[in-house]
Amino acid sequence: MDTTKTNPLPAASGKVPVGKKVATLTMGAMAIMIVTNIVSMRGMASQAEYGYGSIFYYVFAALVFLVPYALVCAELASAYTHSGGLFRWCSEAFGPKWGWVAMYLEWQMVVIWFPAVLMFAAVSLAFIFWPETFDEKLAKNVIYTLAVVLAVYWIATFVTFKGQKYANKLSTFGGLTGTIIPAAVLIILGVLYIAMGNKVYIPTDQPFFPDFAKFGDIVLAASIFLFYAGMEMQAVHVPSMVNPSRNFPRACFIAVVVILAIFVFSTLAIGAAVPEKDINLLQSLLVAYNRLWASMGVPWLGNLMALFITIGALAQVTVVISAPSTGILAVGRAGFLPRGLQKVNKNGIQVPILWVQGIFVTVLSLALVVMPSVESAYQVLSQMSTVLYLIMVIIIYGAFLRLRRTEPNVKRGFRVPCGNFGKWFVFILGVLGALVAMFISFVPPAQISTGSPVVYVGIILLGVVVFVAFPFIVYAKRKPSWRDPDNDFYPFNWQIEGRSPEQVSKWTPGYEPTEAEIQKAMQEGIAAGDVRTNNDVSRLS
Repeated sequence: MDTTKTNPLPAASGKVPVGKKVATLTMGAMAIMIVTNIVSMRGMASQAEYGYGSIFYYVFAALVFLVPYALVCAELASAYTHSGGLFRWCSEAFGPKWGWVAMYLEWQMVVIWFPAVLMFAAVSLAFIFWPETFDEKLAKNVIYTLAVVLAVYWIATFVTFKGQKYANKLSTFGGLTGTIIPAAVLIILGVLYIAMGNKVYIPTDQPFFPDFAKFGDIVLAASIFLFYAGMEMQAVHVPSMVNPSRNFPRACFIAVVVILAIFVFSTLAIGAAVPEKDINLLQSLLVAYNRLWASMGVPWLGNLMALFITIGALAQVTVVISAPSTGILAVGRAGFLPRGLQKVNKNGIQVPILWVQGIFVTVLSLALVVMPSVESAYQVLSQMSTVLYLIMVIIIYGAFLRLRRTEPNVKRGFRVPCGNFGKWFVFILGVLGALVAMFISFVPPAQISTGSPVVYVGIILLGVVVFVAFPFIVYAKRKPSWRDPDNDFYPFNWQIEGRSPEQVSKWTPGYEPTEAEIQKAMQEGIAAGDVRTNNDVSRLS
């Protein structure tokens, strides 16, 4: 997942849209947005372990996760176009509690992502120096890595306090230098390396189709699901597309082909230059650049590529630091966070939330001390992040299925194809794929040393339990005073109708609520999780 393009939750607004939105987003533009949002260089080395078998894993994950998830998110986004994104989708289906949980899990997943990507940045920084033996030794040093992770994160946080003036420029710059240019260079170098007759190290003893009985051998493949994360962020743009029912599936198909090509050829380029026994989850991408450039007679360009990737990773972190917490802030103002955490500074930055986020990142970074190596700490955090993300994904699948039943007449600009069969096929395929990947994520990988299996599984399990329980605890402890009186979050359909989320809507096809109905629902204080002291509170739980 490349989070340089993460879209924060739009500001809450209860205003009724004036006029019809003009569709301006083309099929090609949507395809490019999906590609740039999803593709990242960070995890490709983990798949090089599988040789040509990595092609199977990439294609399999795309078919059982990326494509069905994209279709589901597109339908939800085209039906529920008011602010809120996945919070609105899940709240419409199950009530604000589950909308809050889903929103929190997305934020928590990104918070766990910070230490992992900064470990990668620390390793990339180490490979700027010379010679390679020194780089590899420095990259494995726990103290060095922990110092870089914490220093860079907190410096970036303090810079963010000053405002997001350069966020868009950094986002574009980070995506260009950290992903697009390095990926293109890696693929071209891989082709030239093979064409020049150099020794190719791609393992041929790895089967193309995996042996699912050997879970330890396929654990690293489960991380591919997180490679494809972020579709829910781009789906919110579906209402802006020209003819979304036709163009969005086509854009997805184009994006999937491009994403697969980048992942597959980049992974094979790494495998061609680095022997299987030497592959390291964090270092092998940089080692591959060094060896590929050395085969061309210009080894120093490998150090330059390390600089590019380092700058790209740091730009990602700087941009993303405030983005996920912006969504938490918007939802928190609707009654889900204490008023103290809703404060912003003069630059409009949610400083208290960023302090909490920073504490989370600092504690999670201590996995470097607990685990036997930098590589194993990186793996633990990556798998923990994957599990949390997949839980959120399953909630979204559930919302999709339930809203088809409870709100069948809501106008959908895009629908999952093939009617009732398509609905169930996509739901079952997507949920089963997520459950399988989630289960595999708890199994220690056979390819790397993670120390005691009990400690490895225990850390991931404990982290998942704590992070999943936390939003439920916050929801249970919420108070009426938490709701910002100036909050004007657009009410949910079931609130406007005066029904509970599980009841079937009585709206006729094509019905649109009047402004008076919307304002009445908002004035009654039932918008987005307000705590009631009368019997209506049951409708919010």
